[in-house]
This record gives sequence, C-alpha cells and structure tokens, in this order.
Amino acid sequence: MAKKAKTDRQAVIDSIRSQQSRAENRRGMAIVGVCVTIAVLIVGAAAFKPVKDWYDLRAYASASLSDIGAPADACEKITTKKATGNQEHVDVGTPLSYPEAPPAFGQHWNMWDTIDRKLYTASDRPELGELVHNLEHGYTILWYDETVADDPEMMDDLRGIASKLSSTTNLRDKFKAVPWTSEDGEPFPKGQHVALTHWSVGGVGETDPEKQVGVWQYCSAPSGEALDAFMEKYPYMDSSEPAVL
Repeated sequence: MAKKAKTDRQAVIDSIRSQQSRAENRRGMAIVGVCVTIAVLIVGAAAFKPVKDWYDLRAYASASLSDIGAPADACEKITTKKATGNQEHVDVGTPLSYPEAPPAFGQHWNMWDTIDRKLYTASDRPELGELVHNLEHGYTILWYDETVADDPEMMDDLRGIASKLSSTTNLRDKFKAVPWTSEDGEPFPKGQHVALTHWSVGGVGETDPEKQVGVWQYCSAPSGEALDAFMEKYPYMDSSEPAVL
C-alpha cells in the first residue's frame, strides 16, 4: 500500500508540474505575442508618416507654386532695412543674436546649410548662424511660427510648397522653410505666423555694400502665391554670393 501511495503522489506531482509547464508556455507565448504586436505597431508608426506625407503631396502634384496655400493678400507689404554683416564670418558655435524676428542679414557662422533639404522642424533645423549665411548666398527663407507648426493643414501646404522648390542643382530653388520658435527671439507681429526673408544687394549685379538691405514680408499663413512673387522680385542672383550653393 505504501508503494501505491507513493506512486499516486508522484502522479499528482507530475500532473502539477505538467500544468505549470503548460501555463508557463502559454505565458511565454503571450509575451512573445505582445512583443510582436508592439514591434509591428512601432514599425507601422514609423512608416505611417512618410507614407501619409507622400499621399498628402499627391494633391499638390498638378498644382503650381502659386496655387498652394493662402492667397497673396494674406501677406503684408514688403519692408526693408539697411543690411550689415556681409562677409562677417565667425567660427561655428560662436553665440550670435539678431534683433529682428526673424533675421534677414547679419554676422554669421562660417558654414551654411546645403541646398538639399528644403523643409525643417524645430527638432532638426540648422542654427541661426548657418541660416543667415544661407541668406548671404541668395536663399529665400520662409520662417514659420508655432501656430503653423501645430496646424496640420498649414504644414501640408508647406510640404507642398517645398516640393515645388525641390531641385538641388537649380539655383532658382535656393529656398528653405524653417521654424521660428520662442527660443529664437521675439514673436512675429500680431496675427502673422509666416515671414519671408532675403538678403538683397540692392539689385542683381550691384556691388556697393552700402546698398544692401534685408527684406521681410510677413503673412498670416503660408502663401505659395506670395512666395512666388517674392522670389521673382528678389531672386538668388540678388545676393553677394549667388553662385555658392
């Protein structure tokens, strides 16, 4: 009888162990399933934005630059101010401040951003010292504030505008759209959320540095029509170093 009781106890122990093993296997599979689901969601989220951006840009494929965004009357009159800082290059990392919001000229770093990238966010934008150097090379910069950054429709318009100026070899497409944040300086004038800037030498071919001016045009929203007219009036050739990318 003692032997049978021992056998029964072993059977019970084996059964318990088997149940525990199956439970552990189920928990393991559940954990694997959760991990796979999370991985799929992460990959899907990473892929979603580029796909969405591509899908949204289809709406602008047949549109001209002037057709994108708000009409030109969303912008104020162009203003200018005597420019300083031509060829005043300082080492990268040198602290710089600009009294205007945003700058259109001034002392700048001895490096600039390439023509390849057209649209930036606050997380990856070049430093102001670089961007002012781009202005010296004939770029038009569209600065947008946090109101635009938080508006999906206006950001779509900026993506559409950037897509029309996407060439990396055509100097006519010397353009960048970059954020202007509260950390950069004062806000734009009341009700204005976009600023177009250019560093003009006073006309194509002008060599007298005394005639250089900074140019601003503020807008309540991104306007391809206003930008098109602005870049026609102040082309990349109207700069001190137009041939530099």
